[in-house]
Amino acid sequence: MSFEDFLSDFLVLCIGYLIGSLPSGYLAGKWIAGIDLRKFGSGSTGATNVLRQVGKGPALIVFILDVSKGAFAIYLAKSLGLNEYLEIASGISALAGHIWPIWLGWKGGKAVATGLGVLLGISWIVGLASFGIFLAVLSLSKIVSLSSIVSAISLPILMLLQFQGDNFSPAYLIISLLAAGMVLWRHRSNWKRLKEGKEPRIGQIQNR
Repeated sequence: MSFEDFLSDFLVLCIGYLIGSLPSGYLAGKWIAGIDLRKFGSGSTGATNVLRQVGKGPALIVFILDVSKGAFAIYLAKSLGLNEYLEIASGISALAGHIWPIWLGWKGGKAVATGLGVLLGISWIVGLASFGIFLAVLSLSKIVSLSSIVSAISLPILMLLQFQGDNFSPAYLIISLLAAGMVLWRHRSNWKRLKEGKEPRIGQIQNR
């Protein structure tokens, strides 16, 4: 690999991180409600905390923007003809940017919506299947965190089902495992509340 190729690949990863780190949820809290979401509810800047603290409309917009961040990172890598491993590196960079944004002191969202965008960029079938599992669990439990956890656990299985035999892709399996791990790690505090039966359901306001 030439230095020019290395520099180009590194630039794609940096762009992926910067796109992922765009603080859409934080800005929604500041511009619409005049609050710092990191100091309210779960402390996350993701769409769920926006829903609880700001409202449905802003939460939907934040969700769409966060999904778009992940999808764009994959699209950028694919449009440049990068290999599968650089595709997943770009996707992971976007997830890292969303979770640890440089603009907000490294404290951002939980990567669920951005992770969905990454999946849609890799395989719309896997992305929609994962989102379908999320919605199914949400409709039964009314608990966003539980839905996110179950959906994350399903990712490697869905990826294996989609890419098997001659279509098997170690790179895509790796990103499904990494994405699932990042989502589960970001929801570690939710595990405790779920076990204690204290995790808020849709329609409830979560305070610190």
